[in-house]
Amino acid sequence: MTHSVLNGPLSDIIVLDLTRALAGPHAAMMLADLGARVIKVEAPGHGDETRTWGPPFIDGSDHEAVSSYFLSCNRGKESIALDLKSDEGKAQLTELIRRSDVLLENFRPGVLDRLGFPTATLFDLNPRLVMLSITGFGHDGPEGNRPGYDQIAQGEAGLMSVTGSGPDDPQRVGVPIGDLTSGMYGAYGILAALLERERTGRGQVVRTSLLASLVGLHAFQGTRWTVAHEVPRAQGNHHPSISPYGLFHCRDGAVQIACGNETHWQRLCQEFGLDPATPGLATNPERVTNRNEVITLLESTFADIDQVDLLTRLDTIGIPAGRVRDFQEVYEWDQTRSQGLVIEVEHPTLGPVELPGPPLRFFDVDGAETTVTGQGSPPLLDEHGDQIRHWLAQG
Repeated sequence: MTHSVLNGPLSDIIVLDLTRALAGPHAAMMLADLGARVIKVEAPGHGDETRTWGPPFIDGSDHEAVSSYFLSCNRGKESIALDLKSDEGKAQLTELIRRSDVLLENFRPGVLDRLGFPTATLFDLNPRLVMLSITGFGHDGPEGNRPGYDQIAQGEAGLMSVTGSGPDDPQRVGVPIGDLTSGMYGAYGILAALLERERTGRGQVVRTSLLASLVGLHAFQGTRWTVAHEVPRAQGNHHPSISPYGLFHCRDGAVQIACGNETHWQRLCQEFGLDPATPGLATNPERVTNRNEVITLLESTFADIDQVDLLTRLDTIGIPAGRVRDFQEVYEWDQTRSQGLVIEVEHPTLGPVELPGPPLRFFDVDGAETTVTGQGSPPLLDEHGDQIRHWLAQG
């Protein structure tokens, strides 16, 4: 598949990334994927703490091993090491603020103020600046000063209570979903603020938190409490409001099935010789109430059918279904690669490496793909420091 190599919709935007770990770096990487120039400011000597998060670490030529965690969220950025407690570091940061369109930070509330860069100073330096600030639990409120880490936030925000095999088995989501979604919400807020800046000529502050992003994901589970006053609980791999909708075992494995409407249920029953009007199973509310009976019925029906054959039959009758893939299978899957979800970059010490690619694709009115390609590798610490300092010195 051939992609057009263009500058991207944010090609005129300079992003100053003061963040570390995952939430802020993910937001900044999303902007880089849209063509923005992203300058990542890191502490001298050790840089972003995710550089040390591992294993796995990947050995590179003549350098320290590289953390695969760091590689996951810093694609397409430039790195400069600045001591923000020194006069020189503060002076260079001041110049970067003046030249930037966007500033991202995920310090605990008050840290930027203590470094000499409260919000008022940032806007004095650059009235057009759009600033994203991400915290763990919010910037104010009775617990606004708590440090934020993803697993803590998943528990506090209720997500773990609806994830797991049952009510007594709370589980975190297998990716840092609070970090990732706060980064996504943050990037979304930045784009809205940049659009508003076109009308007003002035920047503004966008705030979000791990708590806010996870509550923002509650969807129908949230309204189960706020409207219906039911407390949702974990119930494994089956949907709380739709049935059959979940993971069902067959002879040599399992398949996932989603019967989203009554037509799906009737087709499923017809294909496998079941009666769709079975008492207690005729409607979705009945099937939800009697979910265990539905699971038992379908798994006994599928007990002598291989996974491949079962998926083929379900596809033939138009029932949404799928398998559970591991990560190797996902990244080797032709469909994944056809969507540009695996990209190759040239790392300065590792050489060519494959990374998860951006999830957005763009097409012009004639149907030609204009997705940004050629994203840069995640940088070495201070890899671009000299050229950024030279740029700043030119005035």
